[in-house]
Amino acid sequence: MTRPRGFHPRRLRPRPGLRTTMSLAFAALAVLVAVLIGALGYHAAAALIRDDERADFTTALQSVGNQVTRQTLYPGDFNGPTGLGEQLLRPIRVTAQALDAKGAALPGTSHVVLPSVPDDGELARTAAPARTVTGVRHVGYATYRVGVVSLGGGRGAVQVVQETGDVEDLLYALRGQMAAVVAAVALLAGAAGWLLARRITGRLVRLTDVAELVADSGRLDVPVPAAGSDEVGRLGRAFDRMLGRLATAKENQRRLVQDAGHELRTPLTSLRTNLSVLPSLDRLPPAERTALLDDLAEEAKELTLLVNELVALAAEQKADEDPVDVVLADVVREAAAQARRRTGREIAVDADATVVTARPDALARAVGNLLDNAAKFDPAGAAPIDVVVRGPRVEVRDRGTGIDPADLERVFDRFYRATAARSLPGSGLGLAIVHEVATSHGGSAFAVNRDGGGAVIGFTLGG
Repeated sequence: MTRPRGFHPRRLRPRPGLRTTMSLAFAALAVLVAVLIGALGYHAAAALIRDDERADFTTALQSVGNQVTRQTLYPGDFNGPTGLGEQLLRPIRVTAQALDAKGAALPGTSHVVLPSVPDDGELARTAAPARTVTGVRHVGYATYRVGVVSLGGGRGAVQVVQETGDVEDLLYALRGQMAAVVAAVALLAGAAGWLLARRITGRLVRLTDVAELVADSGRLDVPVPAAGSDEVGRLGRAFDRMLGRLATAKENQRRLVQDAGHELRTPLTSLRTNLSVLPSLDRLPPAERTALLDDLAEEAKELTLLVNELVALAAEQKADEDPVDVVLADVVREAAAQARRRTGREIAVDADATVVTARPDALARAVGNLLDNAAKFDPAGAAPIDVVVRGPRVEVRDRGTGIDPADLERVFDRFYRATAARSLPGSGLGLAIVHEVATSHGGSAFAVNRDGGGAVIGFTLGG
């Protein structure tokens, strides 16, 4: 079977889970630390023990040499349990055995049969006392540290013997104990890592289950585990906020589609009714024909306006524009210039130099909707429409009919049109867009009646 290009078998192997990885990491780290500390401790202990052993051996040689120098001794002086060997070396962990003039071990003093070397006979025959030669000799699997001290006058010599096996056995046992300790540390660290990883990854597993449930079912009302103040808790809270934002966006989309369908039904029905009359247009009186065509044009205009505002509202909810630092007065003056060209009304702008972080196109759309609304409700006004900008607050003031107090709380609802406005053109989406822009910038929209007549409608921007 031909494998696809770039295929590698190792890529198909499942990777260990986070819990297993953390457990192994804990165990490996603990083993590394234990091995390092154990190795340093072992080498320090071994050095001390071996140094102590060598010091005992050196002390024994010095004791024998000093005794040989002070008095004339013979190999037989070291014979038996009351001999000088026991007297000099009993406090020290070494033994002594005498050599005759030929270098052979004297019967009764030999503790271990060591291989003979030429130095033994040479020192036994030498005339000078306390000459010393040291070395290491092996008997089977045992190792001995040996020092030979001449008695002088060709009378023989004394062997000082120290077996090193006991120390090495002790160090071997110490190594075994340290290996057992390292193994125990590895097991304990692995268990501790497993428990800690279980505690940490348990929340991650639950969070993963929630994410998979959301992905599979599309539900956004799933409770999210967000306990704790660590990174996992922060992730849970961020995921919960994200689901909340998605649920809000989904609900807004549903409402928009529902409201749009309801509002589009009326102009489409009227348009369809008038279109059904078009086949008999030639048989209609001129006045009715003109009225029908005017109705069609007006309905098409209203439908176009409604569709455009729906698109603007949907675009505002999508909010793809990136925020930038802008001078709010510049945005307002540009929107006012466009509104003058559309409405033919005089617009006076009184603005300070406040700089805000916002989406310029969205702000311009909101200000333009406020100006169009003011011009619509004050069509014959002689006074200019006033726009006042103070800090992050924008107000549009008109001298129209004002707003019924019962409608003040609802003027920013989608498709809501007050009784006095139902005879005027519009879709009821203009102020809803203003509200969307304000809230998306962390602010709010407001509407109040103006002293002396008219209304003040505007918005504020958050930090």
